[in-house]
Amino acid sequence: MIHPIPPGTRDVLPDEMRELRAITTALGGAFEGAGYGEVFTPALEYEEVLRTGDATAAGAGYRMFDEQGQVLALRSDMTIPIARLVATRFRGVEGPLRLSYAGHAYRAVAHGSGQQREFLQNGIELIGPEGAEAEAEVIALTLAALDEAGLARHRVGLGDGALYRTLLEGLDVPEERRGPLLDCLSQRDLVTLGRHVDELGLQPGARDLLMRVPELRGGVNVLEVADGPLGGLAREALDGLRALMQALSERGVADRVILDLGLVLELSYYTGAVYEVYDPAVGFALGGGGRYDDLIGRFGDPRPACGVALDVQRVHIAQAAEERMR
Repeated sequence: MIHPIPPGTRDVLPDEMRELRAITTALGGAFEGAGYGEVFTPALEYEEVLRTGDATAAGAGYRMFDEQGQVLALRSDMTIPIARLVATRFRGVEGPLRLSYAGHAYRAVAHGSGQQREFLQNGIELIGPEGAEAEAEVIALTLAALDEAGLARHRVGLGDGALYRTLLEGLDVPEERRGPLLDCLSQRDLVTLGRHVDELGLQPGARDLLMRVPELRGGVNVLEVADGPLGGLAREALDGLRALMQALSERGVADRVILDLGLVLELSYYTGAVYEVYDPAVGFALGGGGRYDDLIGRFGDPRPACGVALDVQRVHIAQAAEERMR
């Protein structure tokens, strides 16, 4: 008799568990060596806390009631609980905070989609420093940690979470019409994006601009190409990316970063640079992150922050795929 487990979850047997443990040990060792202290937060949070961080963070997750009738939810994201932790447990603590974590998160997925609803994340959060140097530290450490985990082909895609939103505002796209466009971008669905853009009835120049930006990918020359059509609408975002690429160049990792001006992440709390980690051996992102300067302030005193989360099982798949290519 077969006893099923919920779709999107899986059992892990000893051989694979040893390999996953080796990855988390390598990633955690790299983070600790760079001065990031490990923290742990509950898998269960009050739903209202998760909603404070992001309106969608709890809505599609798994909910239950405690003995007092309070609504609890399994965390769908590690950054929001850490923002809560920083605002409450590190209140009044001066200076930068460098935190790392390893833990499971949970997301509802469509039946038959093949996506994981339970996944293990390793990540870091840099709290306090502003500007390109902080973001460059996070990106460079991410690349180095994956080096330690045995990957060799990984790269980082870099964009700005506010760029396309600023563009939509500058072109007077109604606010209620922006969500579907951003959803398409986060899913890399340019066909549906085009349909939504056509429904807006914009002038041809504005329509072309909304469709052209997601196709601007490559080296630092992408910023020069974008300066013409975007300079007046998204100057702050372009200047921020230019400064970040310079900081990455000074750290010797700019050649491992691909600018992607259409990059938008699903969670809405990102306020500046955003990034995804790729490996050409596999067809999916290994993780992502970015700058979220407003998030901690939703729980207490505001602090600038940026971070990244890596999906350990996806890193494991990429590791195996790279080995087959050698």
